[in-house]
Amino acid sequence: MPATNLSDTSTWLPLDGLAPGFDANKAATVDDLDNQSFTLDCADGGTFSISFDSGRASWNEDGTAGETASETFLVDAGLFYVQFHPGAETSYSLLLDVRQGRALVITSTIGDGLPRVTQRFRPATIQGREAHGEEIAPSTALIGRRVQWVYSEEHAYEHVYLTPHWYTWQCLSGPERGLADTDENSVYQIRPGIYVFTWREKVIPCASVTVADHRNVRELRSHGSLFGLGEDGKTPTHFTFGAYGRLLSNTVYSPDYDPAGQ
Repeated sequence: MPATNLSDTSTWLPLDGLAPGFDANKAATVDDLDNQSFTLDCADGGTFSISFDSGRASWNEDGTAGETASETFLVDAGLFYVQFHPGAETSYSLLLDVRQGRALVITSTIGDGLPRVTQRFRPATIQGREAHGEEIAPSTALIGRRVQWVYSEEHAYEHVYLTPHWYTWQCLSGPERGLADTDENSVYQIRPGIYVFTWREKVIPCASVTVADHRNVRELRSHGSLFGLGEDGKTPTHFTFGAYGRLLSNTVYSPDYDPAGQ
């Protein structure tokens, strides 16, 4: 890779340039949800329905419907992460907890503002299943943690979770080695120790959704997707990946200065 001026963001690798090899640690997809249908009652009053058949999903969100290829990953017993990209400007991420009767619908949309890709979060319950356990809700549990994530033999990154709004990343290995930035993030707890962590970049027009299992700090596991615009600034780019991680350190703040309380 040619030498990069780390301070000149115009030379940073575009999203489609990152994709090759980034999915080496992606988990195998599962077909557990084939021939099943789910209707979700969203906390905002809307509905989202989806059915699965041989790697494809048919969906309807508040009257907007479609059918497209999808990928389903098993996160934990009865907990599934579904990812699909039905159109040029939108991708969907669905956390479906069939054991606890709860779900989270995340819509990532390419727009004209900053960041270019925005995200909408819709916690929901599953019709016909008793909702139990903790509600899916925003969480500050990751704040203060410093985590190493390895996506392939080549790609490794460090995350530092700063506040409910910001996190810092740096590339430890791979084509972006030496690059770092602080970007917007959102965190939702799905189950105790299992979180949805999303980020929205301001330099590269992209956003990510990941679901990360933090229950064993020495053996973290995540599944996720990146969605945004390619090098030409016009073509949508969408791909899925996985990573193995470990907790490097955890900062404990005094109560008066704890970012989680801001």
